[in-house]
Amino acid sequence: MLGMIGKRLAFAIPSLIGVVIVTFLLTRALPGDPAAYFAGPAATKDAIEQIRKQLGLDKPLFEQFVRYTVDLSKGNLGNSLTTGQPVATEIRNRLPASAELTLTGLLIAIAIAIPLGILAATRPGSWIDHLCRVLTTAGVSLPVFFTGLVLVYVFYFKLGWSPAPLGRLDVFASAPPTVTGFYLIDSLLARNFETFRSALGQLVLPALTLAIFSLAPIARMTRASMLAVLASDFVRTARASGLSPSKVIVTYAFRNAMLPVITTLSMVFSFLLGANVLVEKVFAWPGIGSYAVEALISSDFAPVQGFVLTMAVMYVMLNLIIDILYGVIDPRVRLEG
Repeated sequence: MLGMIGKRLAFAIPSLIGVVIVTFLLTRALPGDPAAYFAGPAATKDAIEQIRKQLGLDKPLFEQFVRYTVDLSKGNLGNSLTTGQPVATEIRNRLPASAELTLTGLLIAIAIAIPLGILAATRPGSWIDHLCRVLTTAGVSLPVFFTGLVLVYVFYFKLGWSPAPLGRLDVFASAPPTVTGFYLIDSLLARNFETFRSALGQLVLPALTLAIFSLAPIARMTRASMLAVLASDFVRTARASGLSPSKVIVTYAFRNAMLPVITTLSMVFSFLLGANVLVEKVFAWPGIGSYAVEALISSDFAPVQGFVLTMAVMYVMLNLIIDILYGVIDPRVRLEG
């Protein structure tokens, strides 16, 4: 297992180097001049050139890249020109908000999609099967930002069940003491149930938006994988041996159908990292996605580069976790690794 983990990490290093190079070049190719943006519309050419020298943008592109990689090797992602704060600090402060939203949406999707996929596979042609197909089609077809706007319109504007989509807490609640950065967990640890209620109310709609977006591929893959396993010889043998239907489905069928489902979960999680950007803007969620969009609009290179590099590292770690889960579920994967 340790050898497999070492190989995966070794393969990830060239990918991260490629991400650093491509991100650096793409941010420099974006339209707009950061020096002109921060100098203001009334600035003279001399003032703009002075700011460009202060930012190091007058240097050759290769020299800028060397300087960037040297700072990166020291853990320095640069400073945001918009806020004046270190990018690493901004990302560290905002990452728990994005992680709480993404993980909550994924957990809701798993709780709905996997049982729905299993029931649809064990009852083909039933109303549950048709419901599964309708939900998966709707989840794939609807853009995530459109789903979020519809939920806000229905549950906040029309019904008044949901609080205003203005961040992680309403205006009357205060943030709990930081332990994990997840407001739901930190408020429970502090026994502040009023803050917990506020954080939960603000989290429901954006998490449900991500869940609707992500449950479609999970439910579809669970149904397809279960149908393939239920038609195999060992399942028919287990049924002929007199085992209960629940034991056949859970112990034999679902365990052998888990590998494709886990692969789909890793893909869905990577999709959610991108969908988070839109959801955070719709719900004014103070995560790293909205931070990157604001930096991109203002031609602020450092936060965009830090955001992309953070996403790349998270994706590499996710793939490593998936490989470990493969080895736990199927020992043959450990032997092949």
